[in-house]
Amino acid sequence: MTIDVRRVLSLPEWSGVRVRAGSAALGREVRVVRPAVPGRAVEPGELVVVVRPVSAGDWRLDALLRRVADGGGAGVLLPDCEPLTSTRMLGDRLDVPLLVADTAPLDLLVAARLLLTAPALDRADLVLAVHEALGARLRPPDEVVAVLRDQLASPAALLDDRGAPLAGDLPSASGVRAGEPVPQRTELSDGVLLAHPVLLPDSPRPASWLAVELRGTAAARADVAPPALAVAAGAVQRWLLAHRLELERDARSRSALLGDLLRLDGEPPADLRRRAADAGWRLGGWHVGLRIGVASPADTVARGPEVARALRSEGVEAVVTEHGDGWTAWHTRDQEPTAEQVRALAARLRSAQRELQRTLDAHMGVGRPHPGAEGLAASIAEATDAARIAATRPESGRFLHVDQLGMAQLLLEWTRTDTFEPAARALLAPLRGQPGDLVRTLAAYLDAESSLAETAAVLGVHRNTVAARIDRVERLLDVDLRHRDERLALHLACRTAALSGDG
Repeated sequence: MTIDVRRVLSLPEWSGVRVRAGSAALGREVRVVRPAVPGRAVEPGELVVVVRPVSAGDWRLDALLRRVADGGGAGVLLPDCEPLTSTRMLGDRLDVPLLVADTAPLDLLVAARLLLTAPALDRADLVLAVHEALGARLRPPDEVVAVLRDQLASPAALLDDRGAPLAGDLPSASGVRAGEPVPQRTELSDGVLLAHPVLLPDSPRPASWLAVELRGTAAARADVAPPALAVAAGAVQRWLLAHRLELERDARSRSALLGDLLRLDGEPPADLRRRAADAGWRLGGWHVGLRIGVASPADTVARGPEVARALRSEGVEAVVTEHGDGWTAWHTRDQEPTAEQVRALAARLRSAQRELQRTLDAHMGVGRPHPGAEGLAASIAEATDAARIAATRPESGRFLHVDQLGMAQLLLEWTRTDTFEPAARALLAPLRGQPGDLVRTLAAYLDAESSLAETAAVLGVHRNTVAARIDRVERLLDVDLRHRDERLALHLACRTAALSGDG
């Protein structure tokens, strides 16, 4: 292993050493470290340490710089003094690093010799220092990052599974390749970015990343820092596992409480009211139920806080609990909300769902406002039905509010029966294979209450195109969509086709 002046400067003991000249030659190899002796020849690669006090204007400093340059030495370390400008200029001209210590030069000499004799010792010392600083107790990620930052004297951070900072600060965090679950080293313009994954059992992707940015002389320790990152990552892993056990215990308790509320028939008993109060759940007031489902498997326990944050970011305070393959939530108000307040709430919920869709294949259903504990169960049931339909409707952004469903909501269960599905398919059969995606156009038109403008906005086409398609639908099916009975039958048929994946 080649050790240069920059690597020596990266030693913790040398952290107070200042470079006063010859910075362009810090990459020069150091082969031996010796105290200065007047008249002795300087060997190639020798770092000369002046151990006795010296004055800034001593002519022997210039002479020593010339001897080091003539002998191919690695540099000169002076005790605490400020060299004259002429001396610094000479060091730059000769390409000889001129270093100034603020601690005892002999201590620095010993540390440098240990590095040359046993390079692996620095790595072991760093690992031991990180281990001792972390201690045996569980430490939250903020403290782990602080220990890493202090031990490496460099910016450090904990990043989430997408590379976004969770704790600490890291200017080059975007350089972490979150999709590659292996320790990483990325060369920067003036340093090195190191990242170590924090893995959890049975998870193919890292739960988070520990990363450190080594710049300047600190970059010379890039080869010894990875084991220290591994130790720190282990500390984060232990904290996450312990935290996960607590989250799962709370999730089971919340799910059981939610199940009891949904099975409620009548006024809740005292024990159920007490459990709800302990959980911070309000049973009084007016509730709007939400159901958020995901099409692909997701860690609902770990990502529950993400759902709650997305809702809060839109100004919606809601109880969120893991439930099946998604989350059940509800928003509570003291008074019955007006129609305008309900529409505004639905708009905010749609925005929250769009944010969730950046990282989750999520669909959302929203129930109507209902009062009391029984009303909570009713609104959640409506939201669950709406979410089931929303999952099949990409044209609505996979978001559906029960108020948009009308009569179809009341007959939803009937449309899913074995006898209705064949009839629905036969009713819509003349539209299949026709240009213009007529089934989808008809469904959007009926959902929009026969509004050409709204249908055009949903489909992203001109209203004249919608009008032409609806005219073709009426001719192909031999129906008149001005008749409400025919509209209802076709609306249910379209809904059934969507639910069965036949649309």
